[in-house]
This record gives sequence, C-alpha cells and structure tokens, in this order.
Amino acid sequence: MELHSLQPTKGSTHRKMRVGRGRASGKGKTSGRGHKGAYARSGHKHKPLFEGGQMPMARRIPKRGFNNVNRQVFAPVNVAALNAFEAGTEVTIDLLRQTGMVKGSWDGVKVLGNGAIEKKISVKANAFSAAAKEKIEAAGGSCETV
Repeated sequence: MELHSLQPTKGSTHRKMRVGRGRASGKGKTSGRGHKGAYARSGHKHKPLFEGGQMPMARRIPKRGFNNVNRQVFAPVNVAALNAFEAGTEVTIDLLRQTGMVKGSWDGVKVLGNGAIEKKISVKANAFSAAAKEKIEAAGGSCETV
C-alpha cells in the first residue's frame, strides 16, 4: 500500500449539498431554512447561551463564592514516592517530570508528608509541607524552595 493509493471507504464521503438551486434539487426555494425568522436571515449567528429571549440559565442560577484568577495549583508528590530515587540524588522538578511522578500542566510541585523516607536526598520544589520537610531532614536530606 502506498500513500497515493489511499482512498476513503465507499459511501463515507458525500458531495456538498448545493442549496437554492430549484425545487427539484431537494433544497430549493427556502434552502432548508424555513419561512422568515432569525434563522432564515443571512448572517444570523446565535450567541452561545441564547435561549430564545428568555432569561438564560447562566444568569438565572445564583452565584456564590469567589474564583481567584491568580491562584496557583501545585502538583502533589508524597515523601514515600521519593524512595524511588537513589541516595544522594538531587531531586528537581525536571527530574520528577522525567520519571513521570508529575504529569500535566501545574504551577509547581509541593512535597507532602505522606509515608516515610529512608534515603538521604536533596529535594528542590516549589513548596513543602511541614511534615515532609521534617521527614526529609530527619533522613539526612535537605529541602530547598525554588
């Protein structure tokens, strides 16, 4: 099989419907738009939340709270997961991404104190919980906030 010999499956493609080409075409006269009204007019686009003039759902329901547009969301990494690295390793955010411990787009990494750590490693992250910092330093390692 070559690239130039590829074809769509039979019946999967259709010719473009040409509207307004007489009654016999199946889409003549009003061209499938019905009679009058906003949808029959050229250039009509309806707004995403338009509900025919009634008060849209997005405006009817009550709103509560506050959404901070500047908030930072950190990827959580537990102390127990850091046992995967050898003793003496300098664990950085890039290393955590390479090993797959941090996936997706986050504003930073926060090391949490769940589990135990037996190895002496130095960790560089955006934030540490108090328990995580205590456990890493008790094992002989160091914590550095980036």
